[in-house]
Amino acid sequence: MNTLKIILLGSFIFIADHVFCQQQEKNDLIQQRIEFISEQLENEGLDLTDLLERLFYYYDNPINLNNTTVEQLNELGILTDLQINDLFLHLKLFGKLISKYELQSLPYWDLTTIQMVLPFVRVDDRLDNLSVTFKEALNQAKFESFFRYQTIAEEKNAYEDVPDSVLLSSNSYYHGNPDRYYTRLRYSYRTNLSIGLTAEKDPGEQFGGSGQPYGFDFLSMHAFYNGGKYMKTIALGDYQVQIGQGLNLWSGYAFGKTADVTNVKKNANPLKPYTSVDENRFLRGAAVDFGYRNFSLLTFASRKKVDATIIADSLVEEQEFVSSINLSGLHRTNSEISKKDAFVETMAGANLRYQKRNISLGMASVYQGYDKFYNKAIQPYNQFDFRGKSFISSSANYSFVTRNFSFFGEASYASFSKKFAQLHGVLIALDPKVSLSILYRNYDKAYQTLYNNGFAEGSNTQNEKGLYIGGKIRLNNAWTINAYADYFAFPWMRYLVDSPSDGHEYLIQPTYRPNKRMELYFRYREQVKAKNSRISDGSVTAIEPIRQRNYRIHFSYNVTEGIILKSRMEITTLNRVSSANEVGFLLYQDLLIRPKNWPIDLSFRYAFMETDSYDSRLYAFESNALYVFSVPAYYYKGTRVYAMAHWTFLRNFDLWARYAINIYSDRDNLGTGAEEIKGNTKSEITLQLRFRL
Repeated sequence: MNTLKIILLGSFIFIADHVFCQQQEKNDLIQQRIEFISEQLENEGLDLTDLLERLFYYYDNPINLNNTTVEQLNELGILTDLQINDLFLHLKLFGKLISKYELQSLPYWDLTTIQMVLPFVRVDDRLDNLSVTFKEALNQAKFESFFRYQTIAEEKNAYEDVPDSVLLSSNSYYHGNPDRYYTRLRYSYRTNLSIGLTAEKDPGEQFGGSGQPYGFDFLSMHAFYNGGKYMKTIALGDYQVQIGQGLNLWSGYAFGKTADVTNVKKNANPLKPYTSVDENRFLRGAAVDFGYRNFSLLTFASRKKVDATIIADSLVEEQEFVSSINLSGLHRTNSEISKKDAFVETMAGANLRYQKRNISLGMASVYQGYDKFYNKAIQPYNQFDFRGKSFISSSANYSFVTRNFSFFGEASYASFSKKFAQLHGVLIALDPKVSLSILYRNYDKAYQTLYNNGFAEGSNTQNEKGLYIGGKIRLNNAWTINAYADYFAFPWMRYLVDSPSDGHEYLIQPTYRPNKRMELYFRYREQVKAKNSRISDGSVTAIEPIRQRNYRIHFSYNVTEGIILKSRMEITTLNRVSSANEVGFLLYQDLLIRPKNWPIDLSFRYAFMETDSYDSRLYAFESNALYVFSVPAYYYKGTRVYAMAHWTFLRNFDLWARYAINIYSDRDNLGTGAEEIKGNTKSEITLQLRFRL
């Protein structure tokens, strides 16, 4: 009996160790990819949920390179169109791959690309069944749930305990507690089936009460099926639609300029479920994607309530109009609560596509309307923006590969202004070790859609012309140089820029990676953009160029299989005529402890920062709980420290615990107004539990 117990215990330990090792390797690989992308974006509100889910899925279910599609390979976000076409051409000429290592024979597949893609692909003679019945997907689905708690330990002014009479009459106080609650329940099978619910309460919002019958302030539900033969994809509830290069309609996040200069082309995923917590950039209703041979037709309809400021029309009795749309998703104060669900947005559209191995063509038309007249206040810089109750946007996009050229582009037309936006680009493989990307965009000052996300220097696809040129040179297996130059102009005024203006951005990044254990890179980036001068005589405000330069050196080294060190030093300089020159400095050291045979991994950071103001801030990616994306701004003088533990237990459970604290040496108070903290520290707590079946 004792022998049997020992055998069973030994078997359990072996299996557990194997599971933990696999999980650890998967987390490390995907974390590296997410960190690379996040580092380029400098956005504290980053949400890469879609990308993270895709990478986790394809790690567990690798793509069969002998039986795949362009769409599947694009979803990895690693391969260019030239590399994908290279693979299909090889399969056509020489037949199926026998081994993954045959990829080294493909002209445009360099060693770094192969190393990145290997964990997500396989080579198999068997044909995968790309069509799955709804019953099969339902029977083989898995369940996953997340429960997350986040808070700031220090008290802000807005959470002061005041009488109800003050709370109901002032906008200086929040109705809820400072905690953020998040839960997500999802029943899914591969990429074929997803049924889920996501709920969130932001800090300061009420949980429960008369205004929150379901507790959470934001609720999102979806049912999604993909795998039919003619009715390829069906989405009910909340979903996302992506078209072309993002000029017409692109709900969800999209990447812009990054150090990966060959990745300027967007690869649209026409229809997918919505699983994030951005309370605006999604559609709510139903969508169906039909398919026949090389043709697909996506049709969709959406109707949802939107936050806005409503004003009564003084000229027409009982007539109301919308003066501004609130995209923050926050409902903390009386003012914010009064804007919640103030008017109804209706959208409908169709996207017809033709797809073959090396060519893709598409046409789309989208209707967007409101139940109230949208009439925001006219300012000189926004006088060409949409005002009214509805408009239609139409677009055409293309992508094709020939020899060592990959061409792509989109043109879109807005009916209310009768103006266009267009984008055209090409990726050229000059040599297996040299790639060049060129992108031209021209967005009219009067062109506008409210869900676009095209390649741009500005915050939207409007009032911009530009030419981007990027190059990637692989000197040898250890050295790579990425560089780009982007020249842009704004033909009309912009917010805080009272005349037409122009600017540029340069980046060069040499990277030394002699092996998988070590990486060293240096980055220089210069940005020049115009803003209104801080010196004005009260009549005419001149504009002036603001020149920002960033110098970064980053070193990463795997000391052992389970210990990783990351070090960074970064300096930024800010120069403008109307104020003193500024400097920002950041130095940090990371220690990641991820033992292969242990279910716990640990992450630590100690950072020192010193900047002259918030304007000279610096950004850096931080490790956090799964589906929590943290790229905070470092500014003022002080230190930031965080520690995180991730524990996998009982095979089906994961627990994350994270504590971070900022200690400032040049501040007595932090923030202003409702967000002010009395004191020089700010600490964050995150707890997250995941359960899987």
